[in-house]
Amino acid sequence: MKNRILTVFLIGVLVFSVAISGCIGGETTSTPEYAGKVAVVYDVGGRGDLSFNDMAYLGASKAATDFNLEIKEVQSNTESDYLPNLRSLAQTGEYDIIVAVGFMMTDAVTQVADEFPDQKFAIVDGFIPDKPNVVSILFKENEGSALIGALAGLIAANDGKDKVGIVLGIEIPVLYKFEGGYRFGVAWAEDYYKQKTGNDVNINILYTYTGSFTDPAKGKTATQAQLGNGAWVVYQVAGAVGLGVFDAVYEYLQNQGTEVGPPFAVGVDSAQDWIRPGVIIASMMKRVDVGVYKAVEMAVKGNWQGGIMELGLNEGGVGVSTIEDVKEIFNSLPEETKQQKLKELGLSSEEELFTKLEETRSQVPEWIWQAVSELESKIKSGEIEIPSALTSEQIEAIRNAETWQEMEELGKQW
Repeated sequence: MKNRILTVFLIGVLVFSVAISGCIGGETTSTPEYAGKVAVVYDVGGRGDLSFNDMAYLGASKAATDFNLEIKEVQSNTESDYLPNLRSLAQTGEYDIIVAVGFMMTDAVTQVADEFPDQKFAIVDGFIPDKPNVVSILFKENEGSALIGALAGLIAANDGKDKVGIVLGIEIPVLYKFEGGYRFGVAWAEDYYKQKTGNDVNINILYTYTGSFTDPAKGKTATQAQLGNGAWVVYQVAGAVGLGVFDAVYEYLQNQGTEVGPPFAVGVDSAQDWIRPGVIIASMMKRVDVGVYKAVEMAVKGNWQGGIMELGLNEGGVGVSTIEDVKEIFNSLPEETKQQKLKELGLSSEEELFTKLEETRSQVPEWIWQAVSELESKIKSGEIEIPSALTSEQIEAIRNAETWQEMEELGKQW
């Protein structure tokens, strides 16, 4: 019961804090006179996952504030809800834009967009390139995940370990991009470590597709198995399932008589570091909020453009979280909310929270963080290209590749 209360509280903090932080779209100086409506249709994972769906809401919420819009939220309880949810909204003709959250709604959006050609749609992670009334919000998760793979691989190599892990949700193409990028980063870390130290290292990657985005117990079980097999860093790419990943690493550390890793967990989508200070070394921020905001802005400002909107490192769509990301959110909270959060985390002051975040990061040598930054610069400049696996055949080819150069070449062939 205590963990459920903490989770509900953390959800509230995430939604409230990011919504008021003004981190999307710049500072608003006035409220537009225009009043319209935006609808958001959630995937089966729903609100409260502390990552993907919540970030979509935050983008829509910020856009609603900036452009004086009403928000209609619709939850999909099963996959069979996608089509009727979208169709019922489109039939009203009331919405400037209908946002579908998740790859799984691709077919439903495609069908309803044909039925209502004057209705604007956005889909997060769905690829619908040829409809003028649909914008597909895509991310270069492979780029951000490569940085996480480099971080994980170098942490393991530096500590004399030979395994890292990744726990994923349902096996769908977008998650292949995460997995492929992560594998690339780990391979790059092996090469970097050898050049730096002269020592060969071979890091194995343990991976588990849990088949869910909603069941934290599956994430916990998968992570416990990976930790038992020697995983030194575990990257969660599974929505609410990731809460179980964090719990598993936390309990592992508790059993070792410590509250600070390694081993570490890695968050996803939002800056999840604050959920478990001492446990989460960083997060791969996938700015779904930015993508949703941009789509709504296009719809209401009259500069609509259907097709593909792809956000990577250069566009600020993905990246590795920093302590400043967490601090910015926390410092924007009312004092009463801050104190309640600190109490739930067992901390006495915000200084203690920030100190614990610093302590967590300090377990990783500075040269490793610099190496990750070096890889980021090379990706941004185009010197290194991260493969984007989207099929089972492509991800299998990456799994079988032995070096990051081989992976890069595979990506160029695709």
